[in-house]
Amino acid sequence: MNTLQRPLNGRIIAGVCAGIAQRFGWKPWTVRLLFLLSCLLPGPQFIAYIAMWIIVPSQQVRRAV
Repeated sequence: MNTLQRPLNGRIIAGVCAGIAQRFGWKPWTVRLLFLLSCLLPGPQFIAYIAMWIIVPSQQVRRAV
């Protein structure tokens, strides 16, 4: 499995859902749909998303030598 990183490509807002999908080998739209459906339930989903936006590192650009 990959490490949890927010990818540079495939982001919609901050890349949190795309990073989770990449980490677990899922499709990004599946994770986005699950997140949107979870927003119908009471809980701190938006706070968790913002926290992951801050905590999860962005993917680094690889430079050719």
